[in-house]
Amino acid sequence: MKLTPSHRLYGLGAILLVALTICSHNFSRRGEPSFFIPLAVAGAVYLLAIRELFSTPEFPKRVIVLGLALSVLWHFQFLRMPPGLDDDIHRYVWDGRVQRLGYNPYIVLPSDPALAGLHTSETRTLNNPEVPSPYPAGAQLFFRAVTSIQESTFALKLAFVLCDLAIVFVLLDYLRRTRQGEHWVLAYAWHPLLAIEVAGSGHVDIAGVLLLLVSAVSLLRRWRAVAALSFGLAVAVKFLPIVLLPLYWKRVRIRDAALAAIVLGLLYVPFLNHGRIPIGSLGTYVQRFRFNDPVFATLERVTPPQVVAGLAVLIGFLIAIWMRRKSAEVSPDAFAWPMAASLLCAPVIYPWYLLWLLPFLRSTSTMPIMIWTLSILPTYYVWHLRTVGRPWLVPDWIVILEYGSVAVAAAIIALRRITRSAALQCSADQVE
Repeated sequence: MKLTPSHRLYGLGAILLVALTICSHNFSRRGEPSFFIPLAVAGAVYLLAIRELFSTPEFPKRVIVLGLALSVLWHFQFLRMPPGLDDDIHRYVWDGRVQRLGYNPYIVLPSDPALAGLHTSETRTLNNPEVPSPYPAGAQLFFRAVTSIQESTFALKLAFVLCDLAIVFVLLDYLRRTRQGEHWVLAYAWHPLLAIEVAGSGHVDIAGVLLLLVSAVSLLRRWRAVAALSFGLAVAVKFLPIVLLPLYWKRVRIRDAALAAIVLGLLYVPFLNHGRIPIGSLGTYVQRFRFNDPVFATLERVTPPQVVAGLAVLIGFLIAIWMRRKSAEVSPDAFAWPMAASLLCAPVIYPWYLLWLLPFLRSTSTMPIMIWTLSILPTYYVWHLRTVGRPWLVPDWIVILEYGSVAVAAAIIALRRITRSAALQCSADQVE
């Protein structure tokens, strides 16, 4: 019996379910073999699934529905687990809590003895308690809204999973309107990073990703005010998408851009400190925090970190300008590449930062980025190193594996394009 593409996709989905379920049961041992081996299997299976999506123009709707149902199952497995070794979500609970108690999260320090009575069992272990919050105003208000309903890490994780689910529906709408195969929604929904960093650890980035995708779809539908407003809100969750600003040039009206800027400014009003817009520990983040940053570390040897951070933003801007001039159409590639380039030059590159790229990876030209979203998975080994008292540093072999994989993928794609171009030129010459 010959297996059809649908049957192969069913099988790959089943393997993903088993592998990620095992990962979820070993979530507290992130980076150890019991977690990492099934995660490696999941990453390999995901790549095989992407191959099926590329090779088959269309799948029956039942395949897509079942595929999404499988992703719900492994998301649930992670959702019911404690956040694990990555504790950013505890800072989210603290930020939401202190706002409701009348404090400014950009000013108060969690380690302040005078505030010891404000802590709960979930906030006493938050990371870097000696610095104020670095998260933008949109993220802060999201924390406050969720903790107003229920103050817990589970409530925040559930809110993030709902954002993830909303992205699936927005993506389906986008794929239908652009006449692309709806099966490409599985390229997003099946990615292992979503299960680990959204349902597992819980990261606010996914709320920004939803807003950014809504903005991109709104551009396609010519809902210019919605596109501008949702873009501004995405920037208010995390600053990364600011590099995409050139993509909106002449696609939104001046009044739409002004509305977005006004709304963004109003979000900061509750946090103003003596009339100044607060940045919390953002400066400390650029100056002191480092993780998985080979490009930044190299450039930092010859220039101050603030300059390198500015260069990272500039590179993203320039690529966005080039992508805007390259095509009048709204392209997923144009959203993916500027953010990926900025992240590549950032001082900190955690796996969940790449969540911003996932909804926009559906073409061969973005395969190097897709490879990166998987080759970054070995950095989870550092979490294990921390538990055994080793430095918070990515080993050289992981850096080589992570970025070498991206370089090899880019080289293969470039070589294929050159070969194809040469073959077409040769054919044209023979016709003449």
